[in-house]
Amino acid sequence: MGNHLLQHQALTATAIGIAAYIQSLPEGTPIGIKVLAARFPEGEIRIGSALRELETHGYLERRRERLATGRVVTRTYSYNKPGSTASTTAPLPPPPPDRTPTPEPRPEPQPESEPRPESEPAGPPAAASRAPDLGAFELLAGLRRYDPRLLLSERDVRRLAPDVSAWLERGVTPDAVARALSAALPAQMRRPASVLAYRLTALLPPHLPPAPPPPETRDIRRPDPLQNCTGCDRAFRAPRPGRCRTCPPEENAAA
Repeated sequence: MGNHLLQHQALTATAIGIAAYIQSLPEGTPIGIKVLAARFPEGEIRIGSALRELETHGYLERRRERLATGRVVTRTYSYNKPGSTASTTAPLPPPPPDRTPTPEPRPEPQPESEPRPESEPAGPPAAASRAPDLGAFELLAGLRRYDPRLLLSERDVRRLAPDVSAWLERGVTPDAVARALSAALPAQMRRPASVLAYRLTALLPPHLPPAPPPPETRDIRRPDPLQNCTGCDRAFRAPRPGRCRTCPPEENAAA
């Protein structure tokens, strides 16, 4: 371990300390974010940021490699000095062979504030099988009206459109989707498309419950029409002409 690391002007104290700790470990020791967070009091976010600093300055390297089974893992290499070819920490030992066939994986984008996992088998999201509609493309292209930083490339729009279609299929209006994606954005965003991809997955609302059945329509009978009593000529309601209740029946009146 040289002074070029310990006296580095651009690295934070957390990054220098983690680099020194990693270089003191024996070969094959797991050095994932969760493992380091269990060892040190710093949280996963600070440790993940420190690992990215070491990657930027060449003290750490992460490679996504495909195993013989088709599973994709991330292996970490630590270097004593940037640019050297020999590593002090060997790559993580490969997991035992998996005899179950694994579908073609696709890496999931991570938000800026979320730590990246050390090794993750990536799988295609459920929304990838859907055919996005034109409304999803227009919604993503128009997000820059809400925040100028959400100016997406055409490639990002095509990648995120299936996830937007999943929201629209669940009854969410385009305006509500746009507000959910553009509200309370981080102050610092290097990759806006990654933030949107995370929100589309993490904030996906459930399907609407089935609509309640319409209330039963009651058979409302119309009132009987008005009739003029043949005995007293007063108006009363009855289905047919005749006498009202106060007048005696016609046979009694004739007697």
